[in-house]
Amino acid sequence: MFVYEKKLQYPVRIRNTNPALAKFIISQYGGPDGELGASLRYLSQRYSMPYPELKGLLTDIGTEELGHLEMVGAVVHQLTRDLSAEEIKRAGFDAYFVDHTAGVYPTAASGFPWSAASMAVKGDVIADLNEDLAAEQKARVTYDNILRLSDDPDVNNVMRYLREREVVHYQRFGEALRLAADKLNEKNFYAVNPSFDR
Repeated sequence: MFVYEKKLQYPVRIRNTNPALAKFIISQYGGPDGELGASLRYLSQRYSMPYPELKGLLTDIGTEELGHLEMVGAVVHQLTRDLSAEEIKRAGFDAYFVDHTAGVYPTAASGFPWSAASMAVKGDVIADLNEDLAAEQKARVTYDNILRLSDDPDVNNVMRYLREREVVHYQRFGEALRLAADKLNEKNFYAVNPSFDR
């Protein structure tokens, strides 16, 4: 069960609209390495995780990623509020606007809509935790790229916060992988000793 606190994990207060900036920040909402995929990946992987402490970690991080999805959505919404037709055209936001007006839609910056094919749930402890490590690194790189392209300090403060959380999640998943490997080693884990029954 989740308890919803009606405030963002980090405040989002964007003073200036900028639909051109929103066009690539949307990727962290519904792109291949965005927050929607991260939350669903971890919340789905938890079911087959055999270790309670790691199941709890997946639940905690998956839930936090839902909060990050909300923050990215708030950034995109605030960057695109109350636009004139001229601003929409000038920023190249017109193709998105035609399909979604200024609604926050899960899509990549390249225009591809979100797909569950961008996330992995294997049901294998080591495979899933390695997937999670890679996912956090890819999300961190995406935030790095956004920060390279953005000159809005209000946006950048939020992006830096989210980037820092990706680093923390990467560290937690690294610890989880070591813990899982230790537990599996006790059972003659195949990566350590490849002699197993066929």
